[in-house]
Amino acid sequence: MKYPEPISKLIDSYMMLPGIGKKTATRMAFFTLSMDKNRVQEFADNLVSAKTDLRYCKICGNITTDEVCSICTDESRDQSTILVVEQPKDIMALDDMNSYNGLYHVLGGVLSPVDGIGPEDLNIKLLLNRLRTNNSVKELIIATNATPEGEATAQYLAKLVKPAGITVTRLAHGLAVGSDIEYADEMTLKSAVQGRREI
Repeated sequence: MKYPEPISKLIDSYMMLPGIGKKTATRMAFFTLSMDKNRVQEFADNLVSAKTDLRYCKICGNITTDEVCSICTDESRDQSTILVVEQPKDIMALDDMNSYNGLYHVLGGVLSPVDGIGPEDLNIKLLLNRLRTNNSVKELIIATNATPEGEATAQYLAKLVKPAGITVTRLAHGLAVGSDIEYADEMTLKSAVQGRREI
């Protein structure tokens, strides 16, 4: 069945979102039609506001409504550590745990020669300038994903930063809590063995 053009366009719009196929997009589009007009307007306004009112922090690359994000301006945070992540959403996941109270830096992706992404396409220069101008940073924690690209990016950053005398560490990777060794893949097991710690 061919839907009227407005609903077809709405379905197509929802399908642009990651992980949303035609069935889910159709369900979302028809749900949107059932919503109160004011709620739909509020939803549309929120979409536009997220795109127009947010910017990237000029210090760390996190998303913010101001020039500098609330994390970078928070003097109660540990100024001696910077945790490097791929995307702003990673900061939210890590900060919600309340187990890290230092600073962050967002790369905006990872090195991927296959996709044409080199060092100049990431916030690496911003990070290096930040380390040069901030003598209080003693440790750089690299928290890129455990993918080949994430690992390559971590190694690249370590080579750039270690000569400055800053300790470079990497988040431990390995077996998830509650998982069985027999079902783990080779890379996960290797990371678990290499990331072992004394108990």
